[in-house]
Amino acid sequence: MNKRMFFGATLLSLGLAGNAGPAAAAPNVIVEAVQMPAWVERGGTRIPLFPGMELKDHDQVRTGTNSRLLLKTADGSSVKLGEKASLALDNLRMRSDNVFEAAMKVAEGAFRFTTDVLAKYRGRREINISIATVTAGIRGTDLWGKSAPDRQVVCLIEGKVEVTPPGEGPISLDQRLSFYVRDKGQSQPVAMVMPDQLMQWATETETQAGHGVSKRGGKWKITAASGKSLDDALDASKELREAGYPAEIMPAKVKDKRVYNVLVPNFISKQDAEFVASSLKEQGRIERTRVGM
Repeated sequence: MNKRMFFGATLLSLGLAGNAGPAAAAPNVIVEAVQMPAWVERGGTRIPLFPGMELKDHDQVRTGTNSRLLLKTADGSSVKLGEKASLALDNLRMRSDNVFEAAMKVAEGAFRFTTDVLAKYRGRREINISIATVTAGIRGTDLWGKSAPDRQVVCLIEGKVEVTPPGEGPISLDQRLSFYVRDKGQSQPVAMVMPDQLMQWATETETQAGHGVSKRGGKWKITAASGKSLDDALDASKELREAGYPAEIMPAKVKDKRVYNVLVPNFISKQDAEFVASSLKEQGRIERTRVGM
């Protein structure tokens, strides 16, 4: 793909090239908020995540260092991911009998699944979440879990969940704040989590204000490069996008000359934009930036 073709693909992936087709059906999973960097691996391509982006079957979502991610599902539930996490999505569909189905696999990192009891959704849900080799069947609940190489944790905050380790029968978690641990391939007795431990776990999946959070409607942006030729802007944009930052290319005019600026938009505060700008400078990805609305 040459650079100008890449420019067109960039615009399309960001929804900037327009949509002349009919209105699409409501997405099964959509990105609500991103604490950068984060991306999705789709069809052999790595695409940065941005607020409002629709996720699809077979997508592999990943978060980077100090990253967080908030997803919304068609049934009104929330899925949160902590840093250095990996989540695979499969079998996403809203059935004709108003049942939302999904299979999610957490290969690594911390996650939280929460059903919004106040959401307008009146159907049922059949959602299975695998934490490495341990499967949790969701039946309307608030659940926290984490996958590490030798340890998997499932903690019930509200509701009920059935945990099925490999080679074992189902283990029911139906008591609030009970949790299951599989350590080095061995299931441990179900126990009760202490409030301070639960608070520590919960912070691992919550977005951190001022640390690079972007949401739909966010008004702050970083100008990562300005006054560039199209080729230079494409190079800068490509590098940022591959690193998990959803860079956009915006044409501008200086006197009678057409130039191109590279932006990273949608930050919810000046502090969030400045945090990412500083991080990009430390990584050596940009030299000068401008933060503004």
